[in-house]
Amino acid sequence: MNFLRGVMGGQSAGPQHTEAETIQKLCDRVASSTLLDDRRNAVRALKSLSKKYRLEVGIQAMEHLIHVLQTDRSDSEIIGYALDTLYNIISNDEEEEVASYSNTLSLNITEENSTRQSEDLGSQFTEIFIKQQENVTLLLSLLEEFDFHVRWPGVKLLTSLLKQLGPQVQQIILVSPMGVSRLMDLLADSREVIRNDGVLLLQALTRSNGAIQKIVAFENAFERLLDIITEEGNSDGGIVVEDCLILLQNLLKNNNSNQNFFKEGSYIQRMKPWFEVGEENSGWSAQKVTNLHLMLQLVRVLVSPNNPPGATSSCQKAMFQCGLLQQLCTILMATGVPADILTETINTVSEVIRGCQVNQDYFASVNAPSNPPRPAIVVLLMSMVNERQPFVLRCAVLYCFQCFLYKNQKGQGEIVSTLLPSTIDATGTSVSAGQLLCGGLFSTDSLSNWCAAVALAHALQENATQKEQLLRVQLATSIGNPPVSLLQQCTNILSQGSKIQTRVGLLMLLCTWLSNCPIAVTHFLHNSANVPFLTGQIAENLGEEEQLVQGLCALLLGISIYFNDNSLESYMKEKLKQLIEKRIGKENFIEKLGFISKHELYSRASQKPQPNFPSPEYMIFDHEFTKLVKELEGVITKAIYKSSEEDKQEEEVKKTLEQHDSIVTHYKNMIREQDLQLEELKQHISTLKCQNEQLQTAVTQQVSQIQQHKDQYNLLKVQLGKDNQHQGSYSDGTQMNGIQPEEIGRLREEIEELKSNQELLQSQLAEKDSFIENLKSSQPSPGTNEQSPATASARDSEQIAELKQELAALKSQLNSQSLEITKLQTEKQELLQKTEAFAKSVPVPGESETVIATKTTDVEGRLSALLQETKELKSEIKALSEERTAIKEQLDSSNSTIAILQNEKNKLEVDITDSKKEQDDLLVLLADQDQKIFSLKNKLKELGHPVEEEDELESGDQDDEDDEDEDDSKEQGHI
Repeated sequence: MNFLRGVMGGQSAGPQHTEAETIQKLCDRVASSTLLDDRRNAVRALKSLSKKYRLEVGIQAMEHLIHVLQTDRSDSEIIGYALDTLYNIISNDEEEEVASYSNTLSLNITEENSTRQSEDLGSQFTEIFIKQQENVTLLLSLLEEFDFHVRWPGVKLLTSLLKQLGPQVQQIILVSPMGVSRLMDLLADSREVIRNDGVLLLQALTRSNGAIQKIVAFENAFERLLDIITEEGNSDGGIVVEDCLILLQNLLKNNNSNQNFFKEGSYIQRMKPWFEVGEENSGWSAQKVTNLHLMLQLVRVLVSPNNPPGATSSCQKAMFQCGLLQQLCTILMATGVPADILTETINTVSEVIRGCQVNQDYFASVNAPSNPPRPAIVVLLMSMVNERQPFVLRCAVLYCFQCFLYKNQKGQGEIVSTLLPSTIDATGTSVSAGQLLCGGLFSTDSLSNWCAAVALAHALQENATQKEQLLRVQLATSIGNPPVSLLQQCTNILSQGSKIQTRVGLLMLLCTWLSNCPIAVTHFLHNSANVPFLTGQIAENLGEEEQLVQGLCALLLGISIYFNDNSLESYMKEKLKQLIEKRIGKENFIEKLGFISKHELYSRASQKPQPNFPSPEYMIFDHEFTKLVKELEGVITKAIYKSSEEDKQEEEVKKTLEQHDSIVTHYKNMIREQDLQLEELKQHISTLKCQNEQLQTAVTQQVSQIQQHKDQYNLLKVQLGKDNQHQGSYSDGTQMNGIQPEEIGRLREEIEELKSNQELLQSQLAEKDSFIENLKSSQPSPGTNEQSPATASARDSEQIAELKQELAALKSQLNSQSLEITKLQTEKQELLQKTEAFAKSVPVPGESETVIATKTTDVEGRLSALLQETKELKSEIKALSEERTAIKEQLDSSNSTIAILQNEKNKLEVDITDSKKEQDDLLVLLADQDQKIFSLKNKLKELGHPVEEEDELESGDQDDEDDEDEDDSKEQGHI
């Protein structure tokens, strides 16, 4: 009661007692009434009292309300009242009655106390409610009801539970079957109020819980949220877009699995329309600024430097490919964009291009829409060195420039080249990035000095070539005086006692410039005033503000010792260490060096690459410089305490290692050449294999063609023999007819004439037969034709088999050689490990050189053996090439033989055709003669003249001759 009185702001005890009794009676009605209407009315009354008398209703009615949720699910109205009542009890919404009971003088104190009490009360009731996990499961099951009066208060109640005790409720939902899936259905609800509150519920559900974030993402949350954002108008949308963007951030921030799923699902492409702003950028509403700010932060979540490098790189490439980076650069160069949106856009572009060469190259090509067009980098640097620009904008531009140069040696070279004498614009019509940096480096604004120094240091980061190139930069300080180098001008300004921020920036630039660059150290030490200035700064006892400068001076002097190549006799390593011991003291020097890492702003700068400072006076350290300090602090300390003998031994070890490195590099080159030769040999062998297969195919085709020609030739021979037999039998048949005399004188003359003609034709036929026989005799014998292709094919197959064997031998030799090379590389690694062990233990130099020489001799012997084997392989390949040429020649000869046989066959076919035509003509003549003889016999028969015996004998003799001819033809056919 006393606690309730404090919440109510001092109400009298009478009304409280009356309301407590009323609440008790209502709870009794809920518990004991059998009529649903009575219970419903009682719960409705409890709802009306739950806001004002939250404690009483919560203590007395919570158990009854949970029982109503379990037993009265069939009535949506009473379920809705019960859920609303529980929400009023658990929720920490500020009560309206507080103001009416608050004294005006103690208003703030009363509000603060009531808020704290309200939060404690909500947490206590939430703990009571979730103590039975079945209550949360029951609430999840009620969310499946489509009725608005059940679903909406259920969503609000669960959201309030998550706000009060998020981790505990998250764990209960996580182990509940299909718990997250039921909540995901809220995003598909057609009623906007439920959908929007569902987004708020998922915000609370996914906060700081990676397991639930993954489940929600794989329940198609990205698709649904992006659809809602599109439906609401992207950046022009209302508070719903903001809620969806916050939920997306919860799902993606520090969750590599969801980030990969977002990228693989091509959702990055759907972010591009968010940043399509019109040409007229006036009238930016506060909600649009908030939405765009969250959208830019969402892009930064995907490409944050804290993400794994592979995931960040893939997202950066996807943003370039879909045009998102181009869209961001358009906003970057647009006019009328609010300052906070422009600043966040610069930071976003910075992380999209950081360490991605393709994106960095594109950013270098972006021009501002000015007349004449200027590179975007130049326009941004003009803002950075302009002291009138907002501080956060200048920090964002510096971060963008740093990200542009991060792991971008090409960009570093382009920036440094704008300072070199050969590339400076003599007309002065355009200003370059290098000129802007020099202008900022030597301006009167200390913040511009610091930003320009850090930006120029990033142009030299891990790039020895540009450190040497920057030594060539000459500056004209005043008219009539000779130009001085940029390095000299930096040291001059440093010695003039400028502001601490300027000196810190210049010292960071000089430390970055001289580290890992002995030539720059030599140039720095060549100015005789530099070392006395540094020792004087370190030796003095100054205040706390100057201790940081002293530490940086100690770091710069230590770098001058550690990276000194002893080219200047007056400033060799040993002399500089003696100078430190006499004027400063080693312990004092190390103590001053430690001031850097002990500074309160050092650890803050080392956490994130982005220069995020609340005000300009906090702008002291750069993130990359803190890495350099961490790397050099230990080695400089060791270098200061080392004796001259240890330095000499270290120098000898370095020389030995350099010699070893040169030998290893030489052998690496030789092995690389051997690998190239082996690749060429492998390619040559594969080419020979292909040619060998082609030759085998050609030989097979030629053998099949020869066989076809042989078959055609034998067929022609058989056909020619049948024609001769047919012709002989036909001639015998035509000469079987007898002759009877009639008009003897005249017929005898005609018969004699016909006989003479017949003899003439027979002689011509004999000549043709003899010509055909000659053609037959001129053709090669079948045995010879069959033997030559068979012999050739057998010879070819033997040569091909030999070629395959030689190729197999060549492969085995190549495999053995590759094994030998692998063994050689293994021995090389062992040699490197032994050399490193030698460098650590610092053994006697003579023994190390002997071991290295022995290993080197062994390696050279193995390499010479490999070279000899390579020569033998080349000779074997040459022999294979010669054999291949011989096979080609044999194939060419086979082709010529086949061509000759083909020509002869064609001639034979032409001659046979001509012979057949002549025989046909002869047969026609013989048929005409038979017809005439037959007609003459008929005439003789009609005249009644008998045939003389002489004629019959003649015809008989003729028959005998025909019989002999027929026998000869039969014998010839048998032959």
